[in-house]
Amino acid sequence: MATSVQISMAEYMRTNYRPDREYVDGELVERNVGKYEHSRLQALLTIWFGTNESHWSVMALTEQRVQVSPTRVRIPDVALVLPKPQPEVLVEPPVLVVEILSPDDSYSDTRARATDYFDMGVHTVWIIDPKTRSGEWCEKNVWTSARTLEVPGTPIWVDLDELFAGLAPYQTT
Repeated sequence: MATSVQISMAEYMRTNYRPDREYVDGELVERNVGKYEHSRLQALLTIWFGTNESHWSVMALTEQRVQVSPTRVRIPDVALVLPKPQPEVLVEPPVLVVEILSPDDSYSDTRARATDYFDMGVHTVWIIDPKTRSGEWCEKNVWTSARTLEVPGTPIWVDLDELFAGLAPYQTT
């Protein structure tokens, strides 16, 4: 279960945590740490995005601090940003934020975190659930379940069936 501690934004910004923690309105908030499927999906997405970075004109980042407001810092599992120098903590909206559910995460909590990204100016958020092998994307407060997640108006996409097939490529049936 996550615990929290009250600290200042300045103290949060100068401190490194293992694993890193989010900062919400003065509260240091532990994140649910992913297990194998979470970690593997994060790696597969990063490989997919990395392979397409030059074609899509983006850069892929994992577990990057994003200051979504003056009192909040979130840490998405994967984010895509424009290919330009970036600060230590992102302050401009990423092109895409991806949250992969950990066993202790819920869609409702993750959607609440997504609201912070939307308030910051992020246009598209993906939520991927390893347990149910499903995903949804949101643009303009409309959540859409789909087998192919996309960023409307861009060439950015991922096929969930192909992504989930990479979870256990060496298992035999």
